Amino acid sequence: MSVEIKEKPVASPCVSVCALDEYDICTGCYRSLNEISDWSALSNMAKREVIFLANQRCRSKYDL
Repeated sequence: MSVEIKEKPVASPCVSVCALDEYDICTGCYRSLNEISDWSALSNMAKREVIFLANQRCRSKYDL
């Protein structure tokens, strides 16, 4: 008998500051417009990748 363990869904990084810059990147969470619209259909692994990319965008914007 195999036991399937359900993984908790990755939480959205949305901070309710929803405004897009000239590159269609949200100034609140640093996700692209496509990443935001696709979020609910993404796997947990893909969501983690989106969060990683958003964090990189934030760091590069502020040279952290």
